Parts: sequence; C-alpha cells; structure tokens
Amino acid sequence: MNFDNNLTFARRMDLADPLRGLRQEFLFPQQNNKPFIYLCGNSLGLQPKVAREVLDVQLNNWQNLAVEGWFEGDSPWMFYHKELKKLMAPIVGASVLEVCPMNTLTVNLHLLLVSFYRPTAKRFKIIMEAGAFPSDQYAIESQVRFHGYDPKDAIIEVAPGAGAYTLRTEDIVAAIDNSADEIALVLFGGINYFTGQWFDMEAITRAGHAAGAIVGFDLAHAAGNVPLKLHDWDIDFACWCSYKYQNSGPGGISGIFVHDKHFSDTSLNRFTGWWGYQEEQRFKMEKGFVPEAGADGWQVSCTQVMPMALYHASLQIFEKAGYMDVLRSKSKNLTSYLFYIINEVNKALGSEQFKIITPAAEQDRGAQVSIIARQEGKAIFKELVAQNVLGDWREPNVIRLSPVPLYNSFEDVYTTGVLLLKICKEVLA
Repeated sequence: MNFDNNLTFARRMDLADPLRGLRQEFLFPQQNNKPFIYLCGNSLGLQPKVAREVLDVQLNNWQNLAVEGWFEGDSPWMFYHKELKKLMAPIVGASVLEVCPMNTLTVNLHLLLVSFYRPTAKRFKIIMEAGAFPSDQYAIESQVRFHGYDPKDAIIEVAPGAGAYTLRTEDIVAAIDNSADEIALVLFGGINYFTGQWFDMEAITRAGHAAGAIVGFDLAHAAGNVPLKLHDWDIDFACWCSYKYQNSGPGGISGIFVHDKHFSDTSLNRFTGWWGYQEEQRFKMEKGFVPEAGADGWQVSCTQVMPMALYHASLQIFEKAGYMDVLRSKSKNLTSYLFYIINEVNKALGSEQFKIITPAAEQDRGAQVSIIARQEGKAIFKELVAQNVLGDWREPNVIRLSPVPLYNSFEDVYTTGVLLLKICKEVLA
C-alpha cells in the first residue's frame, strides 16, 4: 500500500475502515479534557464501555441470589466459564474443550509446567528466548531448581546475533537441533514483549517435536493480537493473560490451552484442586481426584466470577468484530503506516533519530512497533505523554507504540507522527 503523510489520507483510511465503529465501544483516558491517543494496548487494553454493565449483572446476582448464584439465575456461576470458552477458542485457534479461563498468567504457567516439564536424567533442559519477559525467566528458573537442577545447566537461551535485535527462525531451529538429545521442553513467548517480534510458532513446534521435546508458549503479547492456530500447529500447551490486547482489566483473568492429544494421558502430573474435579460428581465431595474433561481439568480453584465478567465484556466485542483475521488485516495496515510515519519523522529531522527494532516483515510482527531513541528518549517520551499520546517506555531507550485495531485509527498514527516531529525539534534543538 502507498501511504501519504497527511491528515486527509489518514481520515480517508479511517472512513474506509469496516471496524471504525468499534472505537466507540471503549473508554479512553483523558488529560486536560482531551482523550489520549492510546498506544499502550500491548501493556493494558482500554476498558470496554459494556464492562460496567456486565460487572453490574454479576454484582446484582450476588446481591439478590447470594450463594444460590452458583446454581440460579440466567448464567449460574458454576457454569459461567463455559460462556467464555466459546468466545475464547476462536481467538487462539482451538476447540472449546481445549481452553479454559482461570487464575493469572504465571500461576497458569507453573501449573502447566507441572504437567509438561518432565525432566529425566538425559532430557532435562529447557530452551527459550533470551530476553523473555522476566516473569517467564523467574518461573522457569524456579521450576528447574524444584527438580534439582541448576538453571545455568538446565536453561538454554537463544539470543540474536551480534548487532541484531530479533531472532532468526533458522537460528532457533538450529539451537533446538544442536541440543535435541537433552531438551525436555521448548518454551517461547509467542511475541517478544520488547521488540514485538512474532516468532514462527509452527516452525518452532515442528522442530521441538522432531527433537522429542514438548512445546509450549506464553501468549501474553500474542493472544488477541495475531491469528493463532494452536490446535492445528500441534502446540502442546499455552497460557496467556487477557488484560493486554483482550481488554479484561488490570490483572485480569488468564487463559490456558491444552492440546486434546494430551487429554487421555493419565501419566501427566497435576497440581489439582476441587474445581478441576469431574463436574457432575464435584459436589459428592469424594476422595480421589478425577479430572473434568479437557482443559477444565487443570482448574484448581472455583470460578473467578468478577474477573470473568470483565473478560466476557471484551470477548463479545471480538465476536462482533469477526475475530482475528478481520482484525489482523487492519492491524497490518496500522503498523505499516506507523513504520512509514516514523521514517518520515527521521527524514524531516535529517537523521535516524528513531531506529525501529520491530521486524519490518508483516508476518513477523503484531500490533506493536518498538523504536530506539538515539537521543533524549525519556524526555521525548515524557513530552509525548504531556501532549496526550500514551505509549510505553522501556529502559534504557525504547519507546513501544501499539496501534490496536479494535480502537486505534490511522488518524491516531498520523497525529502521533506530527507530535513526535514537533517534540524532537524542540527537545533536540
């Protein structure tokens, strides 16, 4: 697509956008009586307008039904998670039976590692991306220590080559092949939080399985951002938070995926709890854990009704949008336009003040564009916020900007470029 660096072009793109009406489904933070241009959905998504209404329904159920709310009302809490499962499954490319909303992200990662990290004397290593989100690093370190291994011996990190910011798929595959006899688990993020690189999940899974390893993904930055086919790609397990691209509110409920090929494997370890017990027999209160069918059998504690209600509010908007293929089409155009606008800013400044470290190829990125500020990065970022553009700052010099197709516009991207150029001329003068 050929882009133009002017407001007329941006507004013409917005008028042609079939998703433009969805912007009205969200509440934008304000400053000085003006809404922010919000480019931080990669960290926390905006609040859906319907969130308060959906939450009020459950608060009213609590008020009017009290404990009977578990079994009475239009959507009894005992089965409420099933309404969400139907809406979650298309977002990650899974069957309804393979997904479940529960807990929070790192809790779920630990629970899944109990089942799927099964080290032996020969196979005990985990291969992962260098520079993964710290929570993943800490979780994996603690898991290998729990099994009696030193993280220095048990964790293999794949890092970009000299001078590069992103990983090549062939290097990931080579790293798996080189340690094929020792790897128990391949665990990657679907999208790297820092650079915005979308890894070739299918190729990584294929290589991991060829090496005899289990393959899992942390989809915190991928679920609700890019189209996923977890079942078809034969991924063993995955988990994600829902408060970034899926707009479920701060600390919102997490989701898990377990491939149905594992459902009949009675040798899998689990940390179990009441809510994962067979649903029809749960209230008999009998000894001896019998798991509920599918991903629901990994549940531990009872349904978190209020967090689920907030997630439910956003999931209904995804359904209205037509799910990920429709959103992805707009997302690619938005990020391509942001690439173009940042390069236009550099041209106007006469130098590469901003280096884009997110992959240029559309298939290798999601909705996030990360830029290194060569000079005065923090001052520029702070001034952007002062002028109602809210992105995300990462030390030491990276600004992350994430135009989300559900609620961002081409005019948002254009205006950000105008302000970025103006601020640079003032700060760098």
